[in-house]
Amino acid sequence: MAVCFTTDRMLHFGDCDISGTAYYPSYLNILNGVIEEFWASIGFPWHEIIWNERWGTPTVHLTCDFSKPSFFGDKLTFRLTITRVGKSSVTVEHTVHCGDEPRWAGKQVLAASWLDKHTSMAWPDDVKAKLLSMLSTDTPAEAAT
Repeated sequence: MAVCFTTDRMLHFGDCDISGTAYYPSYLNILNGVIEEFWASIGFPWHEIIWNERWGTPTVHLTCDFSKPSFFGDKLTFRLTITRVGKSSVTVEHTVHCGDEPRWAGKQVLAASWLDKHTSMAWPDDVKAKLLSMLSTDTPAEAAT
């Protein structure tokens, strides 16, 4: 699958348990920061869409598969691939590596949502166009519905 966004994160002391192993809730907090950075990189920073436009992208589904532990001091590379763009949702697949070694992978569905009404909304045209432009070319055509 074609990766559309890559970023690195250092695994800090506070992200680990007493043995120095990554603590999975910290992984999810780190992933949230990666997603926030992704939105900013495509021109829709959360601080603008949340405060000015009053919409957001809450996670409505998330699966994770942990293949090998990570440790305090590891530099993790997060690779994001958009595999589906819907009327009001986007599916992002994540792979996380330390060097060339896979550590974990996940699949996340984010939904466009009005913050004041707590209801889903259709993607704004410019957002949907940007997401579609990043849709993995390895993804079946029906994924862009």
